[in-house]
Amino acid sequence: MNEKVTHSYTSSDIEVLEGLEAVRKRPGMYIGTTSARGLHHLVWEIVDNSIDEALAGYADEITVHIYEDNMVEVIDNGRGVPVEIHSKTGKSTAETIYTILHAGGKFGGGAYKVSGGLHGVGGAVVNALSSFMEVIVFRDGKEYYLRFENGGQVVHPLEVVGDSDKTGTTIRFMADETIFTEGIDYSYEVLRDRLRQIAFLNKGIKINFIDDRRESEETFLYDGGLKEYVAFINKNKNPIHKDILYGEGEEEDIIVEVALQYNDGFVPGLYSFCNNINTQEGGTHEDGFRLALTRVINNYAREHGMLKKDDENFQGDDVREG
Repeated sequence: MNEKVTHSYTSSDIEVLEGLEAVRKRPGMYIGTTSARGLHHLVWEIVDNSIDEALAGYADEITVHIYEDNMVEVIDNGRGVPVEIHSKTGKSTAETIYTILHAGGKFGGGAYKVSGGLHGVGGAVVNALSSFMEVIVFRDGKEYYLRFENGGQVVHPLEVVGDSDKTGTTIRFMADETIFTEGIDYSYEVLRDRLRQIAFLNKGIKINFIDDRRESEETFLYDGGLKEYVAFINKNKNPIHKDILYGEGEEEDIIVEVALQYNDGFVPGLYSFCNNINTQEGGTHEDGFRLALTRVINNYAREHGMLKKDDENFQGDDVREG
């Protein structure tokens, strides 16, 4: 039998964490881990916000800049986050977005049709886990500036710092080394590969990647989208047909894109994504594709005499091989 805990259990033992304290106390609940994977997750949360602007039709260029000291800067040319006073918080909307969990335009208000990331807590979580964050907004002919330090404490409230004919949002942040104790060195390869993948998944969106640590600058722009992604994946393989098969459609506000090209290998290469997030463990969207592909090929084979009346249907593994 387990020994009883001798410590008291009264109201004084109940800890109430306010604002972003809970994130700093238990970061793993929000980003999974404070290892390298969690560190890179901070970048993806801010990039996802910019991608959401692009998917909403308001941005077509995103720049991710890693400085020598591992400060991260993400720039987009979207609408710019709202700056007016929020009716519920009494603070600027920009401050509200980056300091209050579940504050954002992704909860059915109509600002975003499709969104990725942590759906309204991402920006605030990044702020909570940073030693500082700067928010620069270009909107309504003005440039606005806001700065936080020490996990989301406002040190420079939002104010107009100039005029501008641009629109968009720039976020700069430095991950907090007291949280990410394994270090805050970002992997160039991890960032490059994911940004390139995002560009493949979102055709026509230009993504610039600048890494001062390597003195490198790359641009990813794929007007062919998934077709170019399949060609990239198959570039060192032997396709058995030249043309990449592609289809897209929309039903009940759900958009689906599929691209495929068989090669002479034996191992299936099936990559599925939902709202730009790689669904490595599959899901109903992937199950539906597998079933549809098997059914279509079996129907074609029977209609064209490739399968006779008494022949068994092809199995799913058969039609996905290669």
